[in-house]
Amino acid sequence: MNCWNFFKPAALTASLLGLLSTTFLAADELLVDPALRSALVTALEEPHQFEDEFDAQVWLLSRRNALQRFIEEPDRAIPLLQTIHRHASQAGLAPDLVLALIEVESGFNRFAVSRAGAQGLMQVMSFWKNELGREIDNLTEIETNLRYGCAILAYYLNMENGNVRPALARYNGSYGQQWYPDRVYQAWANWR
Repeated sequence: MNCWNFFKPAALTASLLGLLSTTFLAADELLVDPALRSALVTALEEPHQFEDEFDAQVWLLSRRNALQRFIEEPDRAIPLLQTIHRHASQAGLAPDLVLALIEVESGFNRFAVSRAGAQGLMQVMSFWKNELGREIDNLTEIETNLRYGCAILAYYLNMENGNVRPALARYNGSYGQQWYPDRVYQAWANWR
């Protein structure tokens, strides 16, 4: 299923369009796709504002109740939804897809850390901070994590010509397998 119509390609910059393929050579030797690196640099420099505040608010109100399954404090839910919507939209992603990915990756726990060392809501690998010369970035900080994660997902989506399933598998590092995209799709259906 090609879901490119859920995304806003115009929001992607030229550098966000080439996308990543990270290959591990050995436990301590890593090659990083320069196009993905460039996409992350661009995403970290973009402004922090909605393009259409009214659409964001309509979306926000319709998702608030669903988020309460994960975040009990209403005063935390609304700002989180606003932030997710903003970063997803800036990256040209469907905000509901990002919500689904976060649900699967971290269960909305901004302090989640995987066995592989991925951190935060979108489970971003910490090597990116060093690769970008941004060692002081805190991947458990919501804004930072979403900027990295959305840029990476947008990169993979572009790499896969808008095909969401293989893009999700690349994001998770399970390319060629369907278990992860299936989980995200199931969650995505609940957010739409």
